[in-house]
Amino acid sequence: MAKKKDIRSIITLQCIECETNLNQRSAGKSRYTTTKNRRNTPNRLELKKYCRFCNQHIIHKEIK
Repeated sequence: MAKKKDIRSIITLQCIECETNLNQRSAGKSRYTTTKNRRNTPNRLELKKYCRFCNQHIIHKEIK
């Protein structure tokens, strides 16, 4: 039986403020994992998630 190509792929979201903010309460980068449908959302995903290092809700972008 032929193997199907996965439509849903696992992606990683990373905080955009942790890379530039040097005055955060601890060193580190906030990362989340989630899945997305490649047919419906071919572009990179951006979601507003909580960053424990920045201590606020910030946009997280999909990384490769």
